[in-house]
Amino acid sequence: MSKLVIVESPAKAKTIKKYLGRGYDVVASVGHVRDLPKSKMGIDIENNFEPQYINIKGKGPLIKELKKAAAKSDKVYLATDPDREGEAISWHLAYILGLDLKDENRVTFNEITKTGVKSGMSHPRAINIDLVDAQQARRVLDRLVGYKLSPFLWKKIKPGLSAGRVQSVAVRLIVDREAEIKAFVPKEYWSIDAVFHKEGNPKTFSAKLHSKNGEKLEIVNKEQSDQILADLDGASYIVGDVKKGTRQKSPSAPFTTSTMQQEASRKLGFQAYRTMKAAQELYEGVTVEGLGAVGLITYMRTDSTRISDEAKQAAAEFITNRYGEKYLPEKPRVYKSKSSSQDGHEAIRPTMPNVVPQDIKASLTSDQYKLYKLVWERFIASQMANAILDTVSADINAKEYTFKASGYTVRFPGYTVLYEESKDEETEKQGSLPDLKKQDPVQLDSLSGNQHFTQPPARYTEASLIKSLEELGIGRPSTYAPTITTIVMRNYVERDNKQLKPTFLGEVTTQLMKDHFSNIVDVDFTANMEEDLDEIEEGKHPWKDTIVNFYGGFEKNLEKAEKAMEGQRIHIPDEPTDEVCEKCGKPMVIKMGRFGKFMACSGYPDCKNTKKIVVTTPGICPTCGGKILQKKSAKGKIYYGCEHNPECGFMSWDEPVKDVCPKCGKTMFKKKGKSGKIYCATENCGYVKGKEE
Repeated sequence: MSKLVIVESPAKAKTIKKYLGRGYDVVASVGHVRDLPKSKMGIDIENNFEPQYINIKGKGPLIKELKKAAAKSDKVYLATDPDREGEAISWHLAYILGLDLKDENRVTFNEITKTGVKSGMSHPRAINIDLVDAQQARRVLDRLVGYKLSPFLWKKIKPGLSAGRVQSVAVRLIVDREAEIKAFVPKEYWSIDAVFHKEGNPKTFSAKLHSKNGEKLEIVNKEQSDQILADLDGASYIVGDVKKGTRQKSPSAPFTTSTMQQEASRKLGFQAYRTMKAAQELYEGVTVEGLGAVGLITYMRTDSTRISDEAKQAAAEFITNRYGEKYLPEKPRVYKSKSSSQDGHEAIRPTMPNVVPQDIKASLTSDQYKLYKLVWERFIASQMANAILDTVSADINAKEYTFKASGYTVRFPGYTVLYEESKDEETEKQGSLPDLKKQDPVQLDSLSGNQHFTQPPARYTEASLIKSLEELGIGRPSTYAPTITTIVMRNYVERDNKQLKPTFLGEVTTQLMKDHFSNIVDVDFTANMEEDLDEIEEGKHPWKDTIVNFYGGFEKNLEKAEKAMEGQRIHIPDEPTDEVCEKCGKPMVIKMGRFGKFMACSGYPDCKNTKKIVVTTPGICPTCGGKILQKKSAKGKIYYGCEHNPECGFMSWDEPVKDVCPKCGKTMFKKKGKSGKIYCATENCGYVKGKEE
């Protein structure tokens, strides 16, 4: 007789089997085995919202195998993921296999390592019904909203639409931000910027005009700027007050699910689903040369920044050996998790801090390596000493005007030798200043007035949307990746480079939801619902009470909306273009079809002319001189190809730019990624901008 351990994925099963050895059979359920039916709502509203679960279609043979394996085992352990979803999968497995819910057969692993697996197996417990109920409440709520609201949207806007508790709020945030951008009125302002150097020292430094006669200056137009420049003509510049100080920079906390998704978006350009896919693989286990199958990071769905004492000790040993004791903080760091966080798991960290990313690069896929490197560096840096900066700020006086210059030098790099967190908005970089003393004269190299305009709020990126959703308490970080994928696939939102922009469909649907289902798209209401789900998890409320409280108001709103909009249908505006229909002369518009966007005549149905959307880029094909068109691969990746393809054959993943090569006169291209270098693609030319000899 053997012991049977059931996990979700085959990769995880393979890794765990290695650690448990003989006497254990480890099999995978491959996700959920039971769920609500797809063909109908599957919730008995009249019978206190009882869910009507069924075995998932296609899982019959697997369920049969699981039952067979369980029957010949003397003990069954349910080892699905350590969260709400995993607890629910174990509960459904227990039902299918006829296991006693009071039996202590539930085990969880925070990390898939020998230590993590042995620790999990030695602490079995009963299935946590509160966790299961919290998952059931979420599932039932989402099903009620989806199945009741979606048909209403089909009738009033167009078929195939969907609504959801989290997705509808996410779309609303993006739509509201776009409205702010459109309503924004830029305000003009000017800056006076100077470049100086100290006599005998060729190093230049920058300063900005700050005040006049001690009062801060606001320069609002060119006339005012020109007057100041005239006032300063021929002026002498003398160093005024010089303030020197020391500033310390502390490292960021280890990753939570949300911060990992944000940083992978900023630093790696990963979309959230790509980040979570790589993280899942790293957690479940990959085969590493010299180590075998091993989980490289801890569980990747967590909003805690807590770190185990063992992990802190391992990090301290690594830092001491690699960098020396001076790179350790005076005492081990403790990062405080947010008050709303579920502290059941540690932060996301490497399971073996001494396994350096570069050493195992050959065993990992590109995405696995990039994400492991990010997680590893963030964690090791989080356990390192502060960076110490020597700061200096100086006033430069000329007549009644004062310029301000500031800079810093790094006295001790601390954690920054390894890692620094990226920001959504770039801050102005400061360099070092020369040694300045009060009353020192400085020489003016340049003085200019520069026009600026206040900027509207930026569109959301995946990183900034995830950050806002978490701060507002909308959904859980584990749901952000599928939410963003859904709203893009449903065409409520489209990607514009890294930015998320609402479509006309997204704007129309959001307005309808605001008018008739304000609670569904209300940020506070959705956040409060999330708190209710957390309280179910904590055993404070019966889950069906939450459903009853929600459904009464929701059903009334639906009835009101049906009456208010009887016989009405909302038109989705077409996207205008500058092109004219070659058949009838009317403007062409962009429409959304089953296979994406296409161009159609605005004179439809009198004129049925349609054509593909062609995006022409700057420059000309370096091979044949034709136009270069933006295209999409079968997997949706953007590339650039000649209009005469396939005859010409030219294509590039890099974007053509308007600059021409000074060496051969051909179009140049910009590399993707951090470098963003601009180069000439013409064979045997080799020109790279900024690397002129």
